Amino acid sequence: MEAAVEAVGVWKTIDGRPVLRGVNIRVPDGSVYVLAGPNGSGKTTTIRVLLGLVRRDSGKVKVLGVDPESGDWPSVRPLIGYMPEDAQPYERLTGLEHIVFYARAYGITDSPRELSRRASEISGLTVDKLNSRVSSYSKGMKRRLLLAATLIHNPKIAVLDEPTSGLDVISAYNVKRLIKNMKAGGSTFIITTHDLKEAEEIADLVAFISEGIIVAEGSPRELMEAYGAESLEEAYVRAVGGGGF
Repeated sequence: MEAAVEAVGVWKTIDGRPVLRGVNIRVPDGSVYVLAGPNGSGKTTTIRVLLGLVRRDSGKVKVLGVDPESGDWPSVRPLIGYMPEDAQPYERLTGLEHIVFYARAYGITDSPRELSRRASEISGLTVDKLNSRVSSYSKGMKRRLLLAATLIHNPKIAVLDEPTSGLDVISAYNVKRLIKNMKAGGSTFIITTHDLKEAEEIADLVAFISEGIIVAEGSPRELMEAYGAESLEEAYVRAVGGGGF
C-alpha cells in the first residue's frame, strides 16, 4: 500500500538532548497509525517534525509525497488537520464561531448552518450548545469542539495528539467511532497516545516509541504475538525491557 507519510532516519536534538534518534515511520494511505509511548518518549516531537513545525536535524520526511521543509509544503498543508494535545479553543467565541473561523481558514465557504450541522455530527455537541460561548463548556466539550474544528474540512491526513485526553467514556467511544468511520471514507490518521488499550481498539499499525527510538512496529495482534503478551500494554512493557507508564 502506498505511504501517506514516511520518515527515514530522523534525528532531532533539543537543548543538547537527543529527543528523536533515527526514527523510521511508514504510514500507509487510509490507515490508522498510532504512535504509542509515555510522556517524554518523543511522540509529540515526531508529529511536529512530520508537520514541519519543528525542523529535523537529519533524515528524510515525505507527507503526501512532499517534504514539509520544502517550498511545496503550502500546497499540502490544507489537506491536513492537526489537533495538538495542549490546544485550547477561544473562550469568548461561541462554538459555532470557532468552527466557522477554522473552516474559513481552510477555504470552506459553506453556510454557518451547514457547518453547525457537520460540527454537531463530528463532536456530538448539540446545535444549541454550539451557539453557546465556549467559556461555558466542560473540558470534554472543549476537546470535542477542537476535534470538530480539526476535521471540519475532511482532511486527507488527520494528526491527533492524545485525542481522547480529558473525555468521558461515552465521548471517547464516539471519537474512536468517528475515527473508524472517517478511515472507511479514505482518511489517514496519525494518533499519539499513552493509552495502549485505546491503541489496541483503533489502530491498524502501532509504533512503540521509547526515549526517541521506535523499538517495535506492527499491528496490535502482531506485536502481542511477537512479545508473547495478552495485551498491547504488556507487549510495550516487554518491548522496552520493563519500562512502564
